[in-house]
Amino acid sequence: MTVIDPDSKADWVPEADDENGVDGADDMPLSMRLSIADTLTLGNATCGFMAVYFTTTGILIPHLTGSDETGMARHSAATAVILMLMAAIFDLFDGLVARKLRSSPMGAELDNLSDLISFGLAPAYFVLVYGMVADDAHQRVSALAAIVVLLAVVLRLARFSCVTLKDGMFQGMPSPFGALTVVSIVLLELPFVPTLLAIIGVAWLMVSRVEYPKPRGILAVAMLSWIVAAMGLLAAWAFDAPGGQLLLQTGCALQVVLGAVIPLFATARRVNTFRDNRREARAAQLP
Repeated sequence: MTVIDPDSKADWVPEADDENGVDGADDMPLSMRLSIADTLTLGNATCGFMAVYFTTTGILIPHLTGSDETGMARHSAATAVILMLMAAIFDLFDGLVARKLRSSPMGAELDNLSDLISFGLAPAYFVLVYGMVADDAHQRVSALAAIVVLLAVVLRLARFSCVTLKDGMFQGMPSPFGALTVVSIVLLELPFVPTLLAIIGVAWLMVSRVEYPKPRGILAVAMLSWIVAAMGLLAAWAFDAPGGQLLLQTGCALQVVLGAVIPLFATARRVNTFRDNRREARAAQLP
């Protein structure tokens, strides 16, 4: 802003336009222009927020008001989890679109912030509400487990932004996979202590150094197919379809088993690689 001496008779001088004669405020910088990938990322954040909304209005509030409508709670729980699954789809496609098309300079920051909402806040809040409505749960302990999940996602996303890894691999369980595993553990309706230990175990895997492959090519198609199948299982359970409860528990159990098996395979692969390197080193030292 130009400052004029009040004793002077000079008129106010506006700020100069840029060299092209266009007001700089009307010319949006490239860093503020959203790409198609950014729009998908914002869809991810929206789904995460709506998952929190349905968890609150359909599960927590009826419990606090003493409502006996179990069907509404089941529908709301299924809706919340389906929204998290949709967030995972948005997260899968925004990366694919960003690699094929233009990605804005805000893309990485938007992705981390959206993942924090959908795969950090939403599942942690789901665990918190579970601790408040389940008969055998302990509210304060569940709140602590929810904080552990949230902080694990925060640390994982921060590390992802700072650490450079070899192409095609993640370090630690990816946050969408971790969020879906946490929710699957809750939906299995196991006793409180095993549920709590499993949730903390998933949080540890998210901040661990275990390597996970990135969903590309056939793996991305398999992941998308699994998410669509999970949505079908949730819908069958929500509308009380015949065998819906069994199908849901089977799908959740497969998700938990998959979350446990991948680290075992990754650890075995690292051990085998270490042994092979030692053998090559010994062979090179022989005369």
